[in-house]
Amino acid sequence: MVIQRGQRNIALLVAGCFFMEMLDGTIVVTASPRIARSLHVAPAQVGLVITAYLLTLAVLIPLSGWLTRRFGNRLIFLSAIAIFTVASVACAASGSLGELVAMRVLQGAGGAMMVPVGRTMVVSAAEKRDLIRVMSYVVWPGLVAPVIAPLAGGLITTYASWHWLFLINAPLGVIAFCVAWRLVRGTGPGGAAAAPPPLDWVGVALTCAGLGGLTYAASLVSRPAPPPAQTAAFAAVSVALLAGAAWHLSRTPYPLLNLRTLRVPTFRVAQTGGFLYWFVVGAGPFLLPLLFQTQFGWSPVKSGAVTAFIFVGNVGIKPATTPLINRFGFRPLLVTSTGCMALSMAGLALISAATPLAVIAALALVSGAARSAALTVYNTVGLAEIEPAEMRDANTLAATTTQLASGLAIAAATVALRLGGPLGRLLPGTATGKTAYSVAFLLLALVAVVATAQAFRLHPHAGDSARTTRNEEQAALTLEPEQP
Repeated sequence: MVIQRGQRNIALLVAGCFFMEMLDGTIVVTASPRIARSLHVAPAQVGLVITAYLLTLAVLIPLSGWLTRRFGNRLIFLSAIAIFTVASVACAASGSLGELVAMRVLQGAGGAMMVPVGRTMVVSAAEKRDLIRVMSYVVWPGLVAPVIAPLAGGLITTYASWHWLFLINAPLGVIAFCVAWRLVRGTGPGGAAAAPPPLDWVGVALTCAGLGGLTYAASLVSRPAPPPAQTAAFAAVSVALLAGAAWHLSRTPYPLLNLRTLRVPTFRVAQTGGFLYWFVVGAGPFLLPLLFQTQFGWSPVKSGAVTAFIFVGNVGIKPATTPLINRFGFRPLLVTSTGCMALSMAGLALISAATPLAVIAALALVSGAARSAALTVYNTVGLAEIEPAEMRDANTLAATTTQLASGLAIAAATVALRLGGPLGRLLPGTATGKTAYSVAFLLLALVAVVATAQAFRLHPHAGDSARTTRNEEQAALTLEPEQP
């Protein structure tokens, strides 16, 4: 089936916004020393710049669904792009750490509305059988960003200045705003509808505080020397708040996040399995450059170039994803993709500086293809059996869990690396610095195996309403000449 041109253009527009949001969440990492010197602060303090952005995303994404009901998709989406773009320029113009953190909060506010609202427009307007293609357009650019961010950040800070990490968003944002102004309408699917239900203030307080606290605890874990008492306190309180939020959201008539959408089996499996899978997707590109540079002694350029094979796998598999789903179904492709991810992580655990470069690149390539295919499945099959009336609620919940998982991924990688030291000493042979990375990748492989087990829980015909079989394609081609 052919996707209408307007649908495809909106999907590509949202994909570009997703890319900007994900890129900004990770590109600052490599520039931290330069930013610290420029603002006359310690490098560790620049971590606030990353934390503030992720915290704001985690806290405000749940509100995006209610805001679109209240003001309509067009106004919120255009405002989000404008806020994100202006805040990016303001980040570059910041003269102190306080100013930069404040502008990152504003930037996060724009990003928190931009992508979830854009996804809602895409999935609300799409026919079930178009979901696979439109979601593949949206998903893969966001997967590219964390892979190229370290290399892009290194090149920008080496040959320009850290200010360009944010200034590159200015032309992109202006283009996105102009395109959105032309494409996005305020009426029809996803537009402004009837008066929204009252805002769930208790849900706002519990959910936003819990998500924000958990994200902050994750940022503490990722520090070189996390404060144990503070980290444990934030984690415990956040989990308690989220447990209270879940209890409240399942009982209130107008919840901020509609947990009742989880009664749909495919959506529930996509959320639980996808949450785990995001850990592997986010942690792998973080650990690989560290391994290459700290243990193999590679230059940043060589390290970034080999890591970029994950990007090659992402892009290379994209044209085949939709035909594979249509031919074999969602469950077989998800089982295969998550299984390949587990095998590639296990393979990366075994590499050393003596491993042929082609083998390392091939493992990165396979992991890139596996992450792209699996996340396309997760993002599509989860919504394929959601009723249109609940599509906005399901999309808001999916955006929230995705952001939380991607925000926790670096912390998960850090924990895995720290566990690698003591666990590595239990293994045969002499433990080295490389041993910790081997154990970390094996732990990620284990998480991918759990995601594979979750994939088996899908019904064999899950998501068939979004598939186009070969017979249906042939029928469509046969009927097409008869259409006026």
